[in-house]
Amino acid sequence: MSFPRYSAYKDSGVAWLGEVPEHWGASQSRRMFSVRSEPAHSSDRMLTASQKYGVLFQSDFVELEGRRVVEVIMGFENLKHVEPDDFIISMRSFQGGIEWCRLRGSTSFHYVMLTPIKNVYPPYFAYALKSSSYIQVLRTTTDLIRDGQELRFSNFAQVHLPVVPREEQAAIATFLDRETAKIDALVSEQQRLIELLKEKRQAVISHVVTKGLNPDAPMKDSGVEWLGEVPAHWEVIKMKWVAKMESGHTPDKKVPEYWEGGDIPWVSLNDTSFLRDNDYITDTAYAVTRLGIENSSAHLLPERSVVFSRDATIGRCAITTRPMAVSQHFIAWVCGSRVIPEFLLLRLRSMTGELDRLTTGATLKTIGMPEVRTLVTPVPSLLEQRAIIDWVENQAKRLDALTDTAERAIELLQERRTALISAAVTGQIDVREVTA
Repeated sequence: MSFPRYSAYKDSGVAWLGEVPEHWGASQSRRMFSVRSEPAHSSDRMLTASQKYGVLFQSDFVELEGRRVVEVIMGFENLKHVEPDDFIISMRSFQGGIEWCRLRGSTSFHYVMLTPIKNVYPPYFAYALKSSSYIQVLRTTTDLIRDGQELRFSNFAQVHLPVVPREEQAAIATFLDRETAKIDALVSEQQRLIELLKEKRQAVISHVVTKGLNPDAPMKDSGVEWLGEVPAHWEVIKMKWVAKMESGHTPDKKVPEYWEGGDIPWVSLNDTSFLRDNDYITDTAYAVTRLGIENSSAHLLPERSVVFSRDATIGRCAITTRPMAVSQHFIAWVCGSRVIPEFLLLRLRSMTGELDRLTTGATLKTIGMPEVRTLVTPVPSLLEQRAIIDWVENQAKRLDALTDTAERAIELLQERRTALISAAVTGQIDVREVTA
């Protein structure tokens, strides 16, 4: 949907605003906002200013994130009071703009509180001060990486702001509330679709590597509770009998010769994020020298070994494309003549429930080597393994294509959301009649 422009424009004299509607103006930001330097009240609840949720009580932020945050334990004299309709410049404002606060409380002395003086309708400026065009010009007021400084009021004061009739600010805010809510709902639908596609992908893999491709094949009880029935002609055997287990090790990091100039990829917990989304691994965050391998318990694994994380994030796995070594947080499966590495990879990725059952530890989760040695797998013939691998690859491509389409839809929706906000708050579109 396209929106009309205003009938007449003029040069605002402000680069980031450009031409604005003829009846709009521009002003120094210090004439529209002042700094609130009021010490925290004893009754104030601690607030967190976040780019993800906006400004909320710290306890609510902890609950939403499911993790602790660094809490301020100093006296109230080191905290600042915040009133509803204040705006907070946080340490991340150069990334996502300035946050509108709708709560009363206190926050860290690192933050800067802005309180409106005149020509400010807070819901409108909640969009204006987080618009992409405003954020871009705010970034030009400092070099945070080089200077190591925080955004201060002096940075904010360098950027002029639009002066818009109050009723028009209200119309723009109402319009953006409605339109961004529509876009956000569509984004949520696409995100849910992506989750369903991921679940479908995992279910497809788990089913075929356990039940096979022939739905009419005679079945038998595997004798393993979590595995259930498998095709009658498949063998059920401990994994260690079809693939040799190799434990990992870390060469002494205090010996430079073991690491400097290393050219042997060394798989560690630094690579687990990569393993989540990839079937094969070629490069790693760290590399070790051959001398490091020879003077430690680490083994040089042949290519097409299946590496498997057994600490922290359990079960991340991939197939090596060249000789590698692994840290003590990993094991490797060197496949023999009875199992194809790609089939073993699919089997490991279908065992989430069993891996969870074998996991110990609350803070640092782990699976011990004795537990790993108990893992079993159904083993079809090599011909059937290859057919399963090919079938899964085709199904995965189809589902991944649908996922890519949904992700692209999200990108386009978010781009439209960003462009719509910038256009509305700078007067490039006239939404007064649309809102009415």
